[in-house]
Amino acid sequence: MPAPSTRPALKPALFLDRDGVLNEDQGFVHRWEDFRWIPGAKEVVAAFNRAGWLVILVTNQSGVGRGYYTEADMHALHAKMQAELSAAGARIDAVYHAPQHPEAPLEAYRHPDPPLRKPNPGMLLQAMQDWPIDRGASLLVGDKPSDLEAALRAGVRGVLFTGGNLKTFLEAQALLPLG
Repeated sequence: MPAPSTRPALKPALFLDRDGVLNEDQGFVHRWEDFRWIPGAKEVVAAFNRAGWLVILVTNQSGVGRGYYTEADMHALHAKMQAELSAAGARIDAVYHAPQHPEAPLEAYRHPDPPLRKPNPGMLLQAMQDWPIDRGASLLVGDKPSDLEAALRAGVRGVLFTGGNLKTFLEAQALLPLG
């Protein structure tokens, strides 16, 4: 008899863009005092957590590469987000960011076609290597065509969030899990 598999069971993942999906996109948001949750965002994260999905943030952060703020600033903002999500009974399981940009003035962040930066699928593909993700059952919610292109190139369903209440939007699309 073969030995039982030690591979963890695959789970669906909810991939979320940050600016414009979880928070209002005010351009290069990196300070907590400038951060505003999109209505329904915390509730969506909690609903997918309860349903057993992984929730993964995939965010282009060219403001780092452009020198507008540091990776430490970005990590501090994400820590505050996690604290507020925790208080709401929710969590983001992993955060992937792409600080590179083709025209970044900081050479360390300059790349002609950054593989992690959406529309490239690098962040999603890296998450699929790091986590037991069921690609076919997963979903990406983004607010730009580049988000949907990254999802398509990673083999994940993508939906374009056009604003308003994120929970109401996903309910209307019959995409919010019960539980």
